[in-house]
Amino acid sequence: MKYKLLSAAAGAAVFALGASAASATTLQDVKAKGFVQCGVNTGLAGFAAPDASGNWSGFDVDFCRAVSAAVFGDPTKVKFTPLSAANRFPALQSGEVDVLARNTTWTINRDTALGLNFRFVNYYDGQGFMVRKSLNVKSALELSGASVCVQSGTTTELNLADYFKANNLQYNPVVFEKLDEVNAAYDSGRCDVYTTDQSGLYSLRLTLKNPDEHIILPEIISKEPLAPAVRQGDDQWFDVVSWVGYAMVNAEEFGITQANVDDMKNSPNPDIKRFLGVEADTKIGTDLGLTNDWAYNIVKNVGNYGEVFEKNIGQGSQLKIARGLNALWSKGGIQYAPPVR
Repeated sequence: MKYKLLSAAAGAAVFALGASAASATTLQDVKAKGFVQCGVNTGLAGFAAPDASGNWSGFDVDFCRAVSAAVFGDPTKVKFTPLSAANRFPALQSGEVDVLARNTTWTINRDTALGLNFRFVNYYDGQGFMVRKSLNVKSALELSGASVCVQSGTTTELNLADYFKANNLQYNPVVFEKLDEVNAAYDSGRCDVYTTDQSGLYSLRLTLKNPDEHIILPEIISKEPLAPAVRQGDDQWFDVVSWVGYAMVNAEEFGITQANVDDMKNSPNPDIKRFLGVEADTKIGTDLGLTNDWAYNIVKNVGNYGEVFEKNIGQGSQLKIARGLNALWSKGGIQYAPPVR
């Protein structure tokens, strides 16, 4: 028995060392293979969806392209792996993808037990409910006895149970693993209610047979900070992915856009010159393992946070989601990035 315990301990130690060694060079591995492998949703309008030719677009897709622009100076050096809610974490843990940008909620369990790291919240969300207008329901508190479509393996499923229990409401869960199965079930009338992150409901409503026949109820029943994730054990890659997001927010705050980024290199503001990598003594890139113009490359090739938001899910998109909490801290929201200096 003692031998078995020692063998198990030794095996665990070897595994831990191997995992650490494998994950400690993510940036070097990415540079060596020449692209970032990014895990995204299988298809969620506005966030990550392929067209008929297999070209991906969306809010999360643009984040992946921003990582590519920071690392390579080129937003096209990224490959997308569509992942379901059930297989997204194993894909990241195993190294199948380098970063997960799949409208994923940052929770304590995922941050600890699953061995993942989150930091930059790219979308502050909350869980909501969608119903048919014909039900004449105005509030989620009127949903007792309803059948509810929900995706398994998500915080959505857990929040649903908590909300109905806390409010002494009864419900019948209709659970599916794949997002398209949940969509089809709701659209065909197999359930009365669809619940997921409210941003997702706006996206999914566009895919229904008759979008105008459905409404999104006012209740927000949870906090859903959606954030890109990486594996634990590689601080450098964690910093790169985090600061890509922070750079996009800082760029918006500075007023730096795709259209004016070249002109802004001549700004008299030392913070802007440092941010764009034109200060002679700047090390903002080399300290990350990147070139000093990494933030310039993000804005030039992808845009600042506000531009990416408005194009994909904001007023310039079909979703027309208001910035709300995702507005800059200086404009009534809570998007806030540490200074680049």
